[in-house]
Amino acid sequence: MPSAPSLAPGLYLVATPIGAARDITLRALDILASADMLAAEDTRNTRHLMEIHGIALNGRKILPYHDHNGAQQRPRLLAAVAEGRSLAYVSDAGTPMVADPGYALAQGMIAQGLPVFAAPGASALLAALAVAGQPTDRFMFAGFPPPKAAARARFLADLAAVPATLVFYESPRRLADCLAGMATAYGDARPASVCRELTKKFEQVRRGALGTLAAEYAAEPAPRGEVVIVLGPPVAIQRSAETLDSALTSALANHSLKDAVAAVAEALDLPRKQVYARALDLAK
Repeated sequence: MPSAPSLAPGLYLVATPIGAARDITLRALDILASADMLAAEDTRNTRHLMEIHGIALNGRKILPYHDHNGAQQRPRLLAAVAEGRSLAYVSDAGTPMVADPGYALAQGMIAQGLPVFAAPGASALLAALAVAGQPTDRFMFAGFPPPKAAARARFLADLAAVPATLVFYESPRRLADCLAGMATAYGDARPASVCRELTKKFEQVRRGALGTLAAEYAAEPAPRGEVVIVLGPPVAIQRSAETLDSALTSALANHSLKDAVAAVAEALDLPRKQVYARALDLAK
């Protein structure tokens, strides 16, 4: 492998594959090859990934940095970057800062005025949105629902009014219970997708009404692998969006953009800005 370029001092948040090892970027490989220091949520996974791609450690150690030792490790890592060293941090899989312990490390660097760089790449969140078949013009990443039923019910209730697609990470052994709780909180008819083992050999996406999916998974053994649940927007909002699109399509066929927007905004009693933005999307 050609020698990688030297890195400027700073923290590099390096995205790593969520499944297929070849999903890593060329820039990520350069950073892992040339960073002065390496830190990882799981050092074994990172060492294996580097071996697959022929990246030598050259005497460097991969320092563990995770939820349990972050408070002890951060001062050492902050001091190293402050002294002018480059530090590459990778999470267990995917993009650091998305449901992983990198947040406190990055915040510490920023608080001290130290450089923080992103090396973007694989993300279970974005991969799930790509294949779920749910609207992506507005979405919210809600993270992991609480494991206990009462706390999960409160958590889900707080999100009921969000007018967007919702994305959750979930443990496979809690999947059936979580889907049942979602059906109770949001109604059986809400569209949903369960995305499992994304980019891996046994990748699977199931799409359907929330109540149907909850019943299916309740009747089966718990699946294996990483799970992302993608819920479409509340059904009433989806219907409103379909009405807007239909009205705009008809109006744009016979009127200028300006006149079509004005007519549809008045007919549906919607803000002209909202209608104009959607009209531009449809016109692309």
